[in-house]
Amino acid sequence: MTTAASLPLVSIEGVTCAYDRRAVLRDIDLVVQRTDFVGVVGPSGSGKTTLLRAILGTVRPVRGRVVTGAGLTCGYVPQVGSVDWNFPVTVSEAVLMARKGGLLPWASSDEKRDVAGVLDRLGIGDLGRRHIRELSGGQQQRVFIARALVRRPQLLLLDEPTSGVDVRTRHDVLHLLAELNFDGLAVVLTTHDLNGIAAHLPQLVCLNGEIVGSGAPSDVLTPDVLERTYGAPMDVLDHGGMPIVVDRAPGADILPFRRPAG
Repeated sequence: MTTAASLPLVSIEGVTCAYDRRAVLRDIDLVVQRTDFVGVVGPSGSGKTTLLRAILGTVRPVRGRVVTGAGLTCGYVPQVGSVDWNFPVTVSEAVLMARKGGLLPWASSDEKRDVAGVLDRLGIGDLGRRHIRELSGGQQQRVFIARALVRRPQLLLLDEPTSGVDVRTRHDVLHLLAELNFDGLAVVLTTHDLNGIAAHLPQLVCLNGEIVGSGAPSDVLTPDVLERTYGAPMDVLDHGGMPIVVDRAPGADILPFRRPAG
């Protein structure tokens, strides 16, 4: 018997998206299950952000369809660089603005408690009264994750969540997203960071207008798939069973990634 819990959150079926008649995504087939934690990698202009927008419904396919589960709720975290951090709001106010009915000038006591709980969960409960421009890069990212979570989504979409942050912040954000996924939230993120983020995720999609490869990092981060994705030769080394991607030096021999025995 098929139940709602066993159905995918999102099914992307033969989707092509275009801007000014120029195809950005071509014949995309992708399924997002309720427990998935997926990273989408590819060069600039490969359609990663468009893929997220197609899932959100803010970009309409010119061919194919995006089928979502009944009543699906999504949270979206944009690139930090697209935000006006001088906008005159505190952390709590910024998160309250994302609640249902957030355009109203007031919030109920329950909503304020809910926001405070989300901020505490993300480790920034003590920053509620601070202006958003006073935050570090990692704290800013957590504010926008809080804005997405306050609507209690089933699926969290993040566009380059670790772009421009230091190694410690990158680790903290990845660990936080893994915790949220463990608690039952499906996560789909885009990233340029092959070694710091992508190699640590359960599932990857390599995208360059079309899906070049999909699967576990050890199956997808291969010289062949990466060259077809990025248009340049890359080597993949084995570091303790984890693939490490490096640019290939001119004239260098290929150093293949070898999966550990067993």
